Parts: sequence; structure tokens; C-alpha cells
Amino acid sequence: MPTRSPFSLEGRRALVTGANTGIGQGIALALAQAGATVIAAGRSSMAETQTLIADAGGTCLPLQADLQQNGIAARVIDEAGALAGPLDILVNNAGIIRRADALDFSESDWDEVMNLNLKANFFLAQAFAKAALAAGRSGRIVNIASLLSFQGGIRVASYTASKSGLAGLTRLLACEWAQHGINVNAIAPGYVESNNTQALRADPERNAAILGRIPAGRWGKPSDIGGAAVFLASDAASYIHGAILPVDGGWLAR
Repeated sequence: MPTRSPFSLEGRRALVTGANTGIGQGIALALAQAGATVIAAGRSSMAETQTLIADAGGTCLPLQADLQQNGIAARVIDEAGALAGPLDILVNNAGIIRRADALDFSESDWDEVMNLNLKANFFLAQAFAKAALAAGRSGRIVNIASLLSFQGGIRVASYTASKSGLAGLTRLLACEWAQHGINVNAIAPGYVESNNTQALRADPERNAAILGRIPAGRWGKPSDIGGAAVFLASDAASYIHGAILPVDGGWLAR
């Protein structure tokens, strides 16, 4: 009988937040192609993601949720479990960015970004881990960090703070939960074609400057991040805990 591939996600159930477009959509599609049943959660319609996954022969179940609402994390985990069965994988992808000079940055822009990018991700991870531990199950948590988990950036104060914080939380949760069979890791995408980077790509000077620094010579694609997510969610990464994996075309190596 053929040995199951360590990269297979056949029979696994994965919750992916912010899966309607961009990186989240790329991750959801890649997990489905690897065999996972994907629950796609967020405020926006997941119709496009559902179609892409169905066309690839996979299964995608939408879950409507405003992840910035206080106390919603446990409900999202419970509802995802009710849709598909006990969760094996959580991908904390949902996030937003606000741009302004630090001297002009507003408190509302600070709070909105921190609430979704950091607070919501922590409490989703907490609810996922509670459910897994209560059922005696192992699990995989993949957080979506950023190059700005390592660098400062410009004009994105709350985004940099949130992604730096998420890298720290990834390491802390790995230290606490590795002994229980829950792997917590993160992916730090580089400059990827997505809604968040549309303004940068539309600015000829910024676009040229960014491409000039990337050794790979191109912007990343959501599928590039999807492959890394499949790896970290699979048995092939069973001894990886607390890693922040850059997928950046060589940006940090430059």
C-alpha cells in the first residue's frame, strides 16, 4: 500500500481567515489542493474562493464573521467545527493596514489594525487550542506575519507593531503548546501582489525601488505563500515550532 505523503492534508479541516482574496485566497486554495476541507471565514463574500476551490476539486465552506468584534473568536471556532468537524489547522491570515506618517497617525487607525492583526489572532489561536486540548487532538496554527516583523517600514506604525507582536506571540504560543502537540509557526510574506500592496505597485518609483531590492526580481504571488502554508500545516513540519518563515524572494537576505 502506498505510504501517505508527509505533505498531504487529506482528511484535515482548516480554518483560514480573510480568505476572500490575495494571500488568504492563495492559502485556502493550496490547502484544498493538498486535500484539506477549508472553512473560509471573514466579513466579505467567499464566493470567488469557493469557485476556485471547487474548480480544483476541493471543498470550501464559507463562514461569515466580523473578526474585529469582541468575544467572537470562540464562536468562530465553534461554528467552523459545526460546519466541518473538529479543526486540525488554523491559518490566522485576516489583517488590514493603514498608512500615515507617524506624526499624523490616528488613534482609530491604530486600534483597528491592532484589534484585527494582533488581538483577534491571539484569541482565535486560544480558542482553537482550547478545543484541541479538550478533545485530546493535535493541531497546527499558522500565523501570517510580515517582513515588518523584522524591519521597521515607513508610514505603517500600527501594522509594524502588530506584525512584530504576532511574531512574538507565535514564539510564546509555540513554547507553551508544543508539548501538547500543537505546532505554532508563522509565515512572513515579502512583497506580494494583493490588495494591501496595490498602492505600492501603482507608484512607479516605489514599485521600481522594491523590485530592485528583491533578488528574485518579481513580486510574490499568493500561491507562493500557499505552498509554505501547506508545508507548515503538514506532517512534514511536525518538529517545527515557533519558526517565522520568510517567503520574500530573498528580500531579507539582500
